[in-house]
Amino acid sequence: EVQLQASGGGLVQTGGSLRLSCAVSGFTLDDFAIGWFRQAPGKEREGVSCISSSDPSPYYADSVKGRFTISSDNAKNTVYLQMNGLKPEDTALYYCLGRWSWGQGTLVTVSS
Repeated sequence: EVQLQASGGGLVQTGGSLRLSCAVSGFTLDDFAIGWFRQAPGKEREGVSCISSSDPSPYYADSVKGRFTISSDNAKNTVYLQMNGLKPEDTALYYCLGRWSWGQGTLVTVSS
């Protein structure tokens, strides 16, 4: 059974940091890319970052370039999203996606 478990969200002040984790089961990171998406209240879901074992260059949305870093630990079958320099506009429910399956989402709230 494919499962993605996102965690690590929370409440931080502007400029703060959080690290999100996406623990994967049912497939390995060697075979499938993992993407992070987010959805703010009243807005559409948007892609934030993506990592793949077959591509050395992760994808980042322009809005997070230079502040967010995606990485993977294939031994733990877990993908991380290190978020630094957080802004109020980063407030959203963050989801991970892999092998056509979504995780349950973890809430990030950035206070001004």
